[in-house]
Amino acid sequence: MAFEGLSQKLTAALQKLSGRGKLTEQSVKEGVREVRVALLEADVNYLVVKDFCKRIAERCVGTQVMESLTPGQQVIKIVAEEMTELMGAQNARLTWSSSVPTIYMLCGLQGAGKTTMAAKLANYLQKTGKKPILAACDIYRPAAIKQLQVVGAQVNIPVYERSTQDPVKTAVEAVEYARDHGRDVLIIDTAGRLHIDEELMDELRRIKEKVKPQEILFVVDAMTGQDAVTVAKTFDEKLGINGVILTKLDGDTRGGAALSVKAVVGKPIKFSGTGEKLADIEPFHPDRMARRILGMGDVLTLIEKAQESVDVAAAEKLARRGPSELTLDDFLAQMQQMKKMGGIRSMLSMLPGAGKLGDIDVSDDALKKPEAIIRSMTARERRNPGILNASRRKRIAAGSGTTVQDVNSLMRQFEQARDMMKRMMGNKGMARKMMRNFK
Repeated sequence: MAFEGLSQKLTAALQKLSGRGKLTEQSVKEGVREVRVALLEADVNYLVVKDFCKRIAERCVGTQVMESLTPGQQVIKIVAEEMTELMGAQNARLTWSSSVPTIYMLCGLQGAGKTTMAAKLANYLQKTGKKPILAACDIYRPAAIKQLQVVGAQVNIPVYERSTQDPVKTAVEAVEYARDHGRDVLIIDTAGRLHIDEELMDELRRIKEKVKPQEILFVVDAMTGQDAVTVAKTFDEKLGINGVILTKLDGDTRGGAALSVKAVVGKPIKFSGTGEKLADIEPFHPDRMARRILGMGDVLTLIEKAQESVDVAAAEKLARRGPSELTLDDFLAQMQQMKKMGGIRSMLSMLPGAGKLGDIDVSDDALKKPEAIIRSMTARERRNPGILNASRRKRIAAGSGTTVQDVNSLMRQFEQARDMMKRMMGNKGMARKMMRNFK
């Protein structure tokens, strides 16, 4: 999970303040010291850590504890507010050009995931009603153009390419092509290098001068930590970037890049890549990310993912049918929707107190066995689970490569889901409120 290591260390540090009746200077000093160590171990820029901890100490010392909060909760509240401010206070949205197409130029070092992110961003904008097109301007990395074509095809977005032609000329032609073919967004995938060099920067500057992009977005691998911030600063000084996109955030347990980049570079994080799929991109919300890091959950993002994934018409139809008519086909459909929302692990990470789960096995592979069992049933068995006698269960276990005990376990889970649905339907007010959340 993103920031798992940092989250656990910060939570442990702040828990030492719980149970105290008053926020004394000494107790605050001890708590802030623990926070400082946790942030430095997370590879956050040391100057950022110094200023961050100074602000926390100043706000905490002498603070009157609210009646509804313990001292520990009060400090967590202050840390959450300061962390939100550190990452940019609020979501920084993309800006739009007054003329068509709006041009976004992606830049960054080789290996940061820039090409895949270009397709992810295009796919995200396409879902909002835009008509994006991708421009392949990386002619140096082997198969870079082919990779962009492949990922573009996967999300049904065209790619403008001219093989090894001068990338500046290709970018200029792509603008005219987009305009002539009714494409209102052009995303330019530029070349990267293993390190910064003047040849690379000169090419990027020439593309910028010729096409005048609305925004230049720096794509950086979150797992490179503080080095990512240094590179971002260099790109900003030489090229002038408008925002940052963090990739591989799901694999970064430390969080150094996310917590440092806004303070050091002065440019906001606009998006984050949260997985390998082309749908795994999220607008970066500093307040939500701060809550996630501190184990307070991110219910708003969870609801947004549910709104994107849940088939409302099917849910309403199921609600009208009632719990007794819930079938294993419905159960399988719910599993598929859970996978679309990022899987079990991703969903759990957004729930308050998720960090307390520790090393509990929440692998998304846990869904594979139930899926295999249900798919080994006949259509009649899935519609009428009551007919699953011992011989049928034995056949299903053999067909799915599982055991009869696995089949029995799935059926117990299915019955529990029915009972839960029955209780929810019994509370009609709660049911109506839940349905409104997904509209």
